[in-house]
Amino acid sequence: MTIQIGDTIPATKLTQAGAEGPRELPSAELFAGKTVVLFGVPGAFTPTCSAKHLPGFVQLAGALKAKGVDTIACMAVNDAFVLQAWSKDQGITDEVVLLADGSAEFTKALGLELDLTPRGMGVRCKRFALVAKDGKVTYLGIEESGAFEVSKAETVLAAL
Repeated sequence: MTIQIGDTIPATKLTQAGAEGPRELPSAELFAGKTVVLFGVPGAFTPTCSAKHLPGFVQLAGALKAKGVDTIACMAVNDAFVLQAWSKDQGITDEVVLLADGSAEFTKALGLELDLTPRGMGVRCKRFALVAKDGKVTYLGIEESGAFEVSKAETVLAAL
């Protein structure tokens, strides 16, 4: 079942790359007591994700934080090393936290998996954005295939 507005973020783990290597990040640690914008992309280094989705949140990070957002996080069904390389490629410092969901465990718990096996990409994450306050979803935008409207940074900013 797909997560809905008013639902609690499921308890599972993501992975974040760091100076000492990858570390597990429980979803409760990410969301508890904070306002978090989480957006999911089908994959690091993919065209829309690299050209529009991630850069939009980097560019609007200050405006989102001015509206009370504590953390802006990007999630992809890739490993932490790929996301770390993507972060470097995109010139990200601390505007957006990149989180790996390598086995799609969190993605499946949200009900947002996208099977791209016929295209040689395996199970990925649907393109989406959500806002959660203390772990409760207050905004949710899930894109239809090929669309890029409800999950872009400008739409999320307008929803805050």
